[in-house]
Amino acid sequence: MPAHKIFTRILPAAAISAGLLFAAPAADAAGKSKKLPIAKIALGDKRPAKARTTRRLAAPAPCANTDITPTADNLELVRAAILCLHNQVRAQNGLPALKDNAKLRRAALGHSADMVDEGYFDHTEPSGDTFVDRILGAGYAKKTDGWTLGENLAWGTGALSTPAAVMNAWMISPGHKANILKKAYHEVGIGIRLGVPSDGDVGATVTADFGVKL
Repeated sequence: MPAHKIFTRILPAAAISAGLLFAAPAADAAGKSKKLPIAKIALGDKRPAKARTTRRLAAPAPCANTDITPTADNLELVRAAILCLHNQVRAQNGLPALKDNAKLRRAALGHSADMVDEGYFDHTEPSGDTFVDRILGAGYAKKTDGWTLGENLAWGTGALSTPAAVMNAWMISPGHKANILKKAYHEVGIGIRLGVPSDGDVGATVTADFGVKL
């Protein structure tokens, strides 16, 4: 392979830690949102917090395929591994598992594809549509319903595109970690598209959309 091609393929992976992720602020049913990095606050859940009880947690089940690099043949395995890792870390923190939701997954996959095709990396599309617009547009809930929504984004190439690498990057970022460990969320949809916003021929782009209907 020519040297210049090796350089252009390796560079995104080397730069990924500097600008890998953004955590969307959680939004309430009125469509309001907080500016970054308020991802850990989800408005609209007015129920009083329950008293915590101390209990011994069972060891979470191990997750398969966490170190595989995404390819056209294994995207479902990658998606399942990322979902498993979400529920593994939630179990370690005494939180209920997130259920896979087809409508959230549709919104997430559409956004990953759009970011790769249009060459941007953001929760807001060039058209101005937000992650709330996308999720409600996918039919997850009505604008007039009660809901809480959140979104995490990632892209990576090579070893930084594996499920374990994506999850590690999210967990060391306070905003992303807050979305993953938010007790209020009941469901998640994970969408993976091959390619990254700067180069559609390498790596993978991941969107995780979280939700609960109140």
